[in-house]
Amino acid sequence: MEATIKYTIERPDDFTQLLTIYEQLGWNSLHLTVNDLEKMCTQSWYAIYAFDQEKLVGMGRIISDGVITGIICGVCVLPSFQSKGIGKEMLQRMVAHCEHNRVIPQLMCAESLESYYESVGFKKFSVGMTRNINR
Repeated sequence: MEATIKYTIERPDDFTQLLTIYEQLGWNSLHLTVNDLEKMCTQSWYAIYAFDQEKLVGMGRIISDGVITGIICGVCVLPSFQSKGIGKEMLQRMVAHCEHNRVIPQLMCAESLESYYESVGFKKFSVGMTRNINR
């Protein structure tokens, strides 16, 4: 992990950098705007951001009612900063936040990421399903 990475729950002043991360990862098929991403993070139960100096290089968030389950989602790291432990550190902090609040951390991921999440303590337990909507 890079020593210069700062982890914070304080929101960025500008979510344009998060849009850049989403676009570089190919995650913006819904054509989300900067305002959509800001709203998404603001309305989450918990969100964490990783910065290298002033540059946003990662983000993760939890959706929860704060009582039973916290769904970890949107864990992303700028491709040029991947494989440096940033995603793992954000994930550990999100799990710790859930545990501190006695909320069960859960997540959904692409099948290709199952082994990664198993390596950090998650266990496959269910089948996820989705339904497309018109946006």
